[in-house]
This record gives sequence, structure tokens and C-alpha cells, in this order.
Amino acid sequence: MANTSFDLSGKAAVITGGNGGIGLGIAVGLAEAGADILIAARNTQKTEAAVKRLQALGVRAVGTTTNVQNEGEVTDMVKLALDEFGRLDILVNNAGIGIRKSPQDYTLDDWNLIMDINLTGTFLPCREAYSHMASAGGGKIINIGSMTSIFGHDLVMPYSASKGGVVQLTKSLATAWAKDNIQVNAMLPGWIETDMTEPLRTEEGFRERYELISARIPHGRWGTPDDMAGTAVFLAAPASDYVTGVSIPIDGGYVAF
Repeated sequence: MANTSFDLSGKAAVITGGNGGIGLGIAVGLAEAGADILIAARNTQKTEAAVKRLQALGVRAVGTTTNVQNEGEVTDMVKLALDEFGRLDILVNNAGIGIRKSPQDYTLDDWNLIMDINLTGTFLPCREAYSHMASAGGGKIINIGSMTSIFGHDLVMPYSASKGGVVQLTKSLATAWAKDNIQVNAMLPGWIETDMTEPLRTEEGFRERYELISARIPHGRWGTPDDMAGTAVFLAAPASDYVTGVSIPIDGGYVAF
């Protein structure tokens, strides 16, 4: 008998911010495991390209423009998934933003924007998905935190605070929704090669910081979006049915060093 512990065939996933970087890496991993995918993001051209890539893997994939700060757009996002696939089994909250400044230089608008997208923009899709997952007998929610959920960072203070909030939100939802067979977990990416981290890797002003970061990664390299896929498949699949409320670093050993 085939092992179906990691089989996502017949499942449907919504991935916010899924048109590039970590989100697309996760989307590809879930699609390769058999899941149909709804990509919800704001850059239409990137979303169209991501959808084509996923469709080439043999699954159904659609895209939509969604601002995760907006309740109405989040409601529409979930409705579209239900209309397209008839179900919602997996929700990945990946949409996020970071602004690099010293703490004293952030404006209130900076703070509110980061909190609204990273934290409120995780809460709203979770809340919207809940009733559909509960009525279906269960579901999987994967929230994307950060290694700054664990420790501070001098240049991204609001980002760190928001991602710390994501971990606590994950624990609270896992506790509240266990009775509904909804597992809620978080992934904490380490230093991953994405557009968000590109300045740290390429700009001369960050050269010393880049070298210090790289020297601390026991695995000997920065991660790639593909490195996120395996953990995401585990947390989305039956293999993790007894795992909830945890936050898993995917960081090449950075936080363990």
C-alpha cells in the first residue's frame, strides 16, 4: 500500500504572497505533492507567471489580487478558492513587508503598515478560513514567521515585533482550534535568498554584515525558497496531524549556533 502521509492530491491551498520568493517556493512544493493552488498577491504580472509555473506541474492553479490588510478582499480570496476548488484545506500566510531603519527613525505610518500586513494580514485569512475548515472536518494553517520571531534585529524592529506576534498568534489559534482538527503551525525562515534580503547580499554598505551572517550559518550557505518546500509539505500533509502550535526554524542551523 502506498504511503499517503505526504500526499496532497485532492487538496486545495491558498498562499498569500505566493507569487515569488519564499511563497512561490512553498507553492511549488505543495503543487508537486498534488495540491491545487490559489496564489493571492498584489503584483499581477508575477502572479500570472507563478500560476503558469504551477499549472505546468499538472495541478489546477489560479491567481487573484489580494491586499491582506483588507477584510473584504480576504473574504473574496477565500470565496474564490471555494468557488474554484470546492474546498479549502491548506492556508499559508506568507504575505509580508520589511522596512530597514534604526528604531528611532520609524514613523507611525511605517509601524502601522508593517503590523497591518505582517500580523493583521495573518490574522484575517486565518479567521476567514476557520469556519470553512471547521465545517469540513479540519485543515492546515501555516504562518510564516521569521528567525526575528526569536531574537531582535537592530534594523527591522517593527518587522521583528510583527513576526514575534505571528508566533504567539499561531500558538493561540492552535490551542483554540485543536477541537476542530485544525493544525496551526509556523515556519521561521532564516537567511533566505529573496528580493527582500537582496540588499544585504549585494550592497556594499552591508558587506560586513553579510559576511558575519554567512559565517554563523552552520550549513555553510544562505537558504533558497526551495529549501522551504519540504517543511511546508510536512505541515500541510497528514504526516503532521498530531503537530500543532509549533514554530520550526528553516535556517541551516543559524539559531542553534
